[in-house]
Amino acid sequence: MKRLSLIAALAACIALPAFAANNAAKPPAKVAVCGACHGTNGIARLPMYPDLAGQYDTYIKRALHDYKDGLRKNPIMNAQAAGLSDQDINELAAWFSSRPPKVYTPSVTEPFTPKVEPDSAGKSG
Repeated sequence: MKRLSLIAALAACIALPAFAANNAAKPPAKVAVCGACHGTNGIARLPMYPDLAGQYDTYIKRALHDYKDGLRKNPIMNAQAAGLSDQDINELAAWFSSRPPKVYTPSVTEPFTPKVEPDSAGKSG
């Protein structure tokens, strides 16, 4: 009997990540609201909004709970998080953490040239 219980427990541990991955394959309904700023796949539409794709799910959960509870202050995010249930937060965190992040890779074929801003007299450097 102990052996059967151990096998069942191991099977559950193996199946849980696969269930979570499949569960995150379909975006939750609330993604549409987040997507207005952060993009439905977590790549922000404007540079002023952070990318959520590839963030740790624990970070997203904590941030949303903190916005909801007023521990983090941002009028837009406080209002958006206020109506989220724990299930909504878990689903959003699973979705955005499972999305591939945008990779910022510099070119290795072109030499790096730093941009020099002209000073107030119009001279560089």
